[in-house]
Amino acid sequence: MTSLDLTNKQILVTGGAGFLGRQVIDQLVKAGADADKISVTRSRDCDLRVMENCQRAADKQDIIIHLAAHVGGIGLNLLKPAELFYDNLMMGAQLIHAAYQAGVAKFVCVGTICAYPNLTPVPFKEDNLWNGYPEVTNAPYGIAKKALLVQLQSYRQQYGFNGIYLLPVNLYGPEDNFDPKSSHVIPALIRKVHEAQERGDKTLPVWGDGSPTREFLYSTDAARGIVMATQDYNDSEPVNLGTNSEVPIKDLIELICELMEFKGEIVWETDKPNGQPRRCLDTERAKTAFGFTAQTEFKEGLKNTIEWYRKHAA
Repeated sequence: MTSLDLTNKQILVTGGAGFLGRQVIDQLVKAGADADKISVTRSRDCDLRVMENCQRAADKQDIIIHLAAHVGGIGLNLLKPAELFYDNLMMGAQLIHAAYQAGVAKFVCVGTICAYPNLTPVPFKEDNLWNGYPEVTNAPYGIAKKALLVQLQSYRQQYGFNGIYLLPVNLYGPEDNFDPKSSHVIPALIRKVHEAQERGDKTLPVWGDGSPTREFLYSTDAARGIVMATQDYNDSEPVNLGTNSEVPIKDLIELICELMEFKGEIVWETDKPNGQPRRCLDTERAKTAFGFTAQTEFKEGLKNTIEWYRKHAA
């Protein structure tokens, strides 16, 4: 099957002004899309929880890439589970329906690794997605996003609507969200180390015991994978986007401290939650289906992220 030609296509990228969205737009243009035909939605002027806004956004679009999400780390998931469930379900479900009604030719839904069951065999295979309940600290968010996969599959079955569903692992990179109230683990730790250095602290408190593993995908790689799938994947089955390698949190914080030259002692707050025990994706389907493999070496990606944060921290 030939690749979807992006030339002259009207493309909507929800969340296109965000950390991943800007990278996706850059990759779309590199793949042949016309920059002046790409539009973005911003939450402040287009609340996708309102159906009329979804209908307006979907009107006359050829392709929609749905990245917009209300998302955060363990802290936000524990504090606002109801908001995370409602906001993500309503945004996605209504936008998919509006896209179907508007005759959009291709819908790309970016889901979440949090959709996987808590005790999924490692590496996570897409076929294991329904074999249990997600890790409790982020289950409301994970289930809301997983419901969108069911919606896309049922719309394909009943209406022939071409919607695909991608499961990127934890993302990181320059321009990430470094707000400690809502950031994920890498930006949260980079900021924490930076501020400890600014204060001259001799210790660094970190949640959990350091034993969980995570997999991290550089944002540029993720964006490239999303655009490759947009052009070359047209199936109902979900697809992982990752690196197929896991990093213990203990090793992660030690590497960040090394790269940032922080000499203090790491103090593990073992009364705080660890989150899911292990995360590592099987990435064979993405490689086979549309030729995607990650390219950025982890240490290099971390260096770039730290450099960007230090430059913009003020």
